[in-house]
Amino acid sequence: MGINDRKARQQEEIKQQIIAESWHIIAEEGWQALSIRRIADAIEYSVPVIYKHFENKEAIQEYFIKDGFAKLTEEMRQIQTASDDERIREIAYSYWRFAASRTAHYRIMFSLGIPHCETVNSVAEMKQMSDMMRVAIEKLAQSHRQEHTDIYLKLKTFWSMLHGFISIELLSNTVIPAEPTPVFKDAIESFMYTLINKK
Repeated sequence: MGINDRKARQQEEIKQQIIAESWHIIAEEGWQALSIRRIADAIEYSVPVIYKHFENKEAIQEYFIKDGFAKLTEEMRQIQTASDDERIREIAYSYWRFAASRTAHYRIMFSLGIPHCETVNSVAEMKQMSDMMRVAIEKLAQSHRQEHTDIYLKLKTFWSMLHGFISIELLSNTVIPAEPTPVFKDAIESFMYTLINKK
């Protein structure tokens, strides 16, 4: 292995240490406890070394946001073989299960609420997930001859509904139930019914 390869590997190892320690602090004490100085002390490197990999604390948050959306999108991809009538339901349940199993990550991803359209379109990981939901809504509407449906309005409604139910759980309980609640399921069925039957 050449010197350049070794240096690149060492730099990647340091970056991974920064990410791992940042996640440890966030998971244990919350986002407000994270600082560049604290990360540097924990991994026994100087502050400038941390800044070489992440410009600031917000850059670390951006990393976790992108990583979270990439993981959520990957979980949603697992159900893409579902029929048009099943796909929206399965996406919603997958979304719920992600929030339940990766609650700390979900909190970081949505620390400022649902991102604006401009943000979604500028962050590839967010756009991939948003596109999967949009396509599922579009296909269900088309399969039931709802050609005049405002797909983007329905997408915003759908995402707001999913996030709203998760937010209520986060405010009401310390742990999100592993499986979607009856009221969540009922809301999804109502959304699908309206999408299919609106004249």
